[in-house]
Amino acid sequence: MLVSERASTATAGTAATADAVRLDGVTRRYGKGGSVVMALREVSVGFPQGSFTAVMGPSGSGKSTLLHCAAGLDRPTSGTVHLGSTDLTAMREPKLTELRRHKVGFVFQAFNLMPSLTVEHNITLPLRLAGRRPDRAWLSEVIAGVGLRDRLRHRPAELSGGQQQRVAIARALVTRPEVVFADEPTGALDTRSGREVLGLLRQAVDDLGQTVVMVTHDPVAASYADRVVLLADGRLAGTMTTPTPERVAERLTRLGE
Repeated sequence: MLVSERASTATAGTAATADAVRLDGVTRRYGKGGSVVMALREVSVGFPQGSFTAVMGPSGSGKSTLLHCAAGLDRPTSGTVHLGSTDLTAMREPKLTELRRHKVGFVFQAFNLMPSLTVEHNITLPLRLAGRRPDRAWLSEVIAGVGLRDRLRHRPAELSGGQQQRVAIARALVTRPEVVFADEPTGALDTRSGREVLGLLRQAVDDLGQTVVMVTHDPVAASYADRVVLLADGRLAGTMTTPTPERVAERLTRLGE
């Protein structure tokens, strides 16, 4: 089980209610003239520290754009994005890249592993890119938590899809990020592997005080979260707490009403 001192500190005092990430009045527009696409329209939403949030909505509702803006992968046309107290929209690209390496973790539907590297080297790649040495105690804890101790010398082609996504989760956690962003992390997995991956993300929140923001279309995946943020036509369309698959599915059918 993933356990660390962070679990006790991340949920103590006012930190439990502070936003790890905050979007204020974020609009993202693509194109010009008659070909303009409004991906996000004045979205304001916060993601509290130590929480697990699922972002949902129909295709084209702005889910991935919201995640990319929140993670500093894309810049809003207007509005602001804060990671903690840092305004990402005011940062130049080199500083933004450095911040992402140190403070943000990513898990995608495509595992994005380096095929020539072993499991251990894939996990520690973000540290090497940032010029940092691994904290061996923390690395060992992360590897044990995702159940990969007996796979460290394997390469991605020797792993199942679920195991590859476990590597991706370990890679996202190894830098001790302030936020982990997950974009359809179970989309390429079978049901059993998908539930294992969702359980690991849930465990990272519960045991480590990690903040997870996950884009998904799956009501079952969303039920692992503390809260669901709903988007429709690029606008915030509501939120749900203590989601169940049934409640989420029913609410999705009523978006836009």
